[in-house]
Amino acid sequence: MPVLSAQNISLAFLDKTLFRDVTFAIEKTDRIGLIGANGAGKTTLFRLLLRQLEPTEGAIIMPAGTRIGCVEQHACRDSSKTAYEEVLTVYSDVIEMERELESINRRLSQSPDAALIDRQEQLREAFEARDGLSYRSRARAALLGLGFSAEETDKPVGILSGGQRTKISLAKLLLSGADLILLDEPTNHLDTESVEWLEDFLKKYTGAAMIISHDRYFLDKVTTKTMELQGGRFFFTKGSYSTYQQLKQERLLFESRENEKIEKEIDRLKAMIEQQRRFNRERNYITIASKEKQIARLKEGLHETVRTPDEMRLRFPVASESGNEVLSAQNLSKTFTKPLFSGVSFDLRKGERVFLLGPNGCGKTTLLKMILGEITPDTGAIRFGAGVRIGYFEQTQSALGSGKTVLQEVYDRFPDKTVPELRKILAAFLFRGDDIDKTMRDLSGGERAKVALLEIMLRGCNFLILDEPTNHLDIESREVLENALAEYEGTILAVSHDRYFINRLATKLLCFDGGTVRQINGNYDSYLLLREQSKGAEQKAPTVKKPNAYQLKKETARRQRLRKGEIARLEKQIAELEEQKTRLQNQLASPEVTADYLQITELTDALDEVARRQDELTEQWLALSEEEE
Repeated sequence: MPVLSAQNISLAFLDKTLFRDVTFAIEKTDRIGLIGANGAGKTTLFRLLLRQLEPTEGAIIMPAGTRIGCVEQHACRDSSKTAYEEVLTVYSDVIEMERELESINRRLSQSPDAALIDRQEQLREAFEARDGLSYRSRARAALLGLGFSAEETDKPVGILSGGQRTKISLAKLLLSGADLILLDEPTNHLDTESVEWLEDFLKKYTGAAMIISHDRYFLDKVTTKTMELQGGRFFFTKGSYSTYQQLKQERLLFESRENEKIEKEIDRLKAMIEQQRRFNRERNYITIASKEKQIARLKEGLHETVRTPDEMRLRFPVASESGNEVLSAQNLSKTFTKPLFSGVSFDLRKGERVFLLGPNGCGKTTLLKMILGEITPDTGAIRFGAGVRIGYFEQTQSALGSGKTVLQEVYDRFPDKTVPELRKILAAFLFRGDDIDKTMRDLSGGERAKVALLEIMLRGCNFLILDEPTNHLDIESREVLENALAEYEGTILAVSHDRYFINRLATKLLCFDGGTVRQINGNYDSYLLLREQSKGAEQKAPTVKKPNAYQLKKETARRQRLRKGEIARLEKQIAELEEQKTRLQNQLASPEVTADYLQITELTDALDEVARRQDELTEQWLALSEEEE
């Protein structure tokens, strides 16, 4: 049974219909990528599923008890709690069960009680089903995986940044055990390592998920189905983003050919009707009526044409070429409160497309600002080749937040252009009509990025330095930017977390690793291949030794011979298992283990086995005690 289904839902606001007659079902383990242009209605659909809005027509159906989770905007209400304690609140029911189990264990150690034993068994099953044996390590692993340091997990929520609080909310959602989780741009503000952790988590997630994302690489890694909202219609198919795009092109080609055949047949029938009208006889009008009915039926078979969003037209011309040697960096280092990087050396040659890779805070943007002359290196030197003209795309676009209108902003920077020329150029970047009179400070992040790209395009630079250029751009705009950069004849040095973007363009990578930088020829897939080969060369983590079943059987036989001695031995063994369980739980909670998924799995399996043996020996102890009585 689906966890949720939508039956012919439509949504209209006043005179605008956002979408109509939408039907789909979400199965238990579906991971659905929801894509579409900005403003298409993706977030509005989430609000419908959360019952924050009601559809104009149709219904959303869920089985009783279905839980839907989403990232809460104000989830961290107690600012005195640590990040770790805040994430643990998602396990409040588990913590309560744990307390009751501890109470029952104390009471049973004093005297056996059948009712208490039954309650203990019920609680233990529920406790284990809710990750009771590993919930603390899972909570800490979620925080570490999302980019918190071990020290930050123990800091009060009140002193954390807004981005860190959002990550806490995301961790709580992922651990909530909801039947369906809704994720709206979950990779925003995450570095590559955190995104990879999230990918791994979602691939193993046992519930359903619907994900809005512009991160195509992430969608390819995680999703099993894709839903596109376009022109008020939904298109739903199995497969990840890339699979969907391939199927979409095949569908559009098929529909276009079918429409051509139908239109040709309609034209033929119309010509016959015209001919019959010229004959002007009674039987001709019978034929005309028949042909008109045929045309009406054929028109019903025409595939509806979905109006695709307008694309900005982007091209980066090179006004003058640089020399073959574009940039040389030798032995660069920088220290702020602590060393950032040292010994960084590399050369850029004309036509190369080089991307900087590394976690947040490793110094990528600092290196770009050194090259731009905004930050002075502690050691080393930077030298440019002949004829280099730099175009810089800043991540924050802080220089584009004025009260000027869009037209004024561009005209002030390019006064040699006429207003009609600028209007035409702005229209190519989808600034039309009243859009050019918007103030820069009122633009969205995506609109401001387009203005920055427009200005770089007009400068005709031969060396582009780009800091997160795809941030705030929807998928369609990202693909336009990719196509323009793929055709660009100059040199590119870029920072990006968009792995799909890197894969498409990169010819070389500079990877920040522990304060040093290593060069890799190729794209992101080349980097992953080298990383996997490196991991394979490392020694595998030791496995936890499993309990000896033969020893257990041997001791059971011995108990049959010496019942009284067996009771004492069982009591000792149960106590040892309790100590073993405590040790395993401490291991799971240690920082060295919480980020190692292999060890977490092994230790959790060992805990399950210890709990099973403890239950088994307790039953034997109770049975023998009753016989003694």
